[in-house]
Amino acid sequence: MVENGEQNNQLENEEATTADLPVAQNQSTEPSAADTTKHVSDCENGNEASDPINAQAEKSQRKIYIKQKVSEYIKRCIFLAVGLVIMSFGVGLSIQASLGTSPISSVPTVLYYITNLSVGTTTIIFNTLIVILQIILLRRKFRPVQLLQIPVCIVFGLLCDVALSCLGGVTPQEYWAQWLICIAGIVLVAVGVSFEVAANVITLAGEGLALSLCKLFPKIKFGYMKVMCDCSFVIIAAILSLVFLHKLQGVREGTIAAAIFVGLIAKQLNKITVPVANKLFTLGTKHKNVNASSVKESAKADN
Repeated sequence: MVENGEQNNQLENEEATTADLPVAQNQSTEPSAADTTKHVSDCENGNEASDPINAQAEKSQRKIYIKQKVSEYIKRCIFLAVGLVIMSFGVGLSIQASLGTSPISSVPTVLYYITNLSVGTTTIIFNTLIVILQIILLRRKFRPVQLLQIPVCIVFGLLCDVALSCLGGVTPQEYWAQWLICIAGIVLVAVGVSFEVAANVITLAGEGLALSLCKLFPKIKFGYMKVMCDCSFVIIAAILSLVFLHKLQGVREGTIAAAIFVGLIAKQLNKITVPVANKLFTLGTKHKNVNASSVKESAKADN
């Protein structure tokens, strides 16, 4: 009986030990509260350490981006200024050839003959009126940035006066010589237009009017609308010339040639000037982007 009692006690002790074993195992696998707190603290310290690095990298990238955009805009403005200079000398040659100027310059040229104001002054007045017409047509749709057409027109008008003063000695007498000067003027105007398109900063008033009318009549393409605007300018110039000068002056066969060939030549030149200009505008950008991407790595290395 004593032996049976001892055996029963041993069995009870073994069962108690077996029952307590899973509890001990579960307690060993679950992390303690102290371990959890330490892990969270380590994560927070890691985030705090990485935040200054990310902020420094983003700040550096933002500065580089702003510098790139400012540099690109300055290059575009310079490109536009060069185009305006070339275009002004083209207009000057067309006026000196006495065979008619380009459509956009036909009205200012006729006003120059009528009022004895300088070509630059009449150009500024006429183009400013075109900008006002755009505002009237578009009303709330008119974008304030398009007001930059006015200072561009002022610069172009002043350049026309400078070009005419430089070309004062160019006075062809023979008809064939007039055509040579007129053709040279057409080519220069086309080159100037190509530079303006490549710069992509702001349009001149004539193109701005065509774009405004395209917004009102979206079914008409820009090319056709531009031709319609040019024809309107030529008709207005011809009427003013006949009424006030009693003859066609400033609007002749050279005007028709300019209306046909300036756009065609500029379109061919755009295939060269636009890619070259884009490479020039983005010159150094790739190198700066590489430097920006290495800012974060260098910051990590310092830490």
